[in-house]
Amino acid sequence: MTNFSTLMGEQKLLPIIQANTPEEGVHIATAMQAAGLSLVEVVLRTEASMEALKAIKASIPSLQVGAGTVLNEKVLEQALTSGADFIVTPAVSSHLLNVLQTCGKPVLPGVSTTSDILLAQECGFNEQKLFPAALAGGAPFLSAMSSIFNTVRFCPTGGITQENQCDYLSLNNVLAVGGTWMAQKEWVEQRQWQRITDACLSAVANH
Repeated sequence: MTNFSTLMGEQKLLPIIQANTPEEGVHIATAMQAAGLSLVEVVLRTEASMEALKAIKASIPSLQVGAGTVLNEKVLEQALTSGADFIVTPAVSSHLLNVLQTCGKPVLPGVSTTSDILLAQECGFNEQKLFPAALAGGAPFLSAMSSIFNTVRFCPTGGITQENQCDYLSLNNVLAVGGTWMAQKEWVEQRQWQRITDACLSAVANH
């Protein structure tokens, strides 16, 4: 099975899309692709998010589109049926990790403690999402983890900004950073798609 970092390629930014309608999702994804990004995550936090994922896949077939906020087997099945290219979870449990092992897609399980990291590692996941990164100890926590879990690499999300992303990306055990700052709510509401493209360009300029 392909791992998450292989899917990411050279991209170091995991842009997160939260859409209230399928059309909104397609506009956001199109704006992100215009900045040269080839992979995005759609968080399943709104009623329209699953339909948005389907619409993005249909409208932009070349884009790798992941499903985030996957918390259980039912949501996982819906995400896979909707065409998700990869799966991201906000947390882990033994049951969820066992199900994820056989889903056939790259997975980024969400961890926030040393126990979570060990649990995910024991299930074969050496690429993990630290969430919520800022509240879970941030870059200092990940730096401390590098000598303990020296085969695990992380994609921190939650509290990552344009200003602090390099604090994380400078660490050897960070493969990418995720965030929503490049698609701010007011820009979406005002349909300012170019601002999203510009923010994505600015975010990746120093990677």
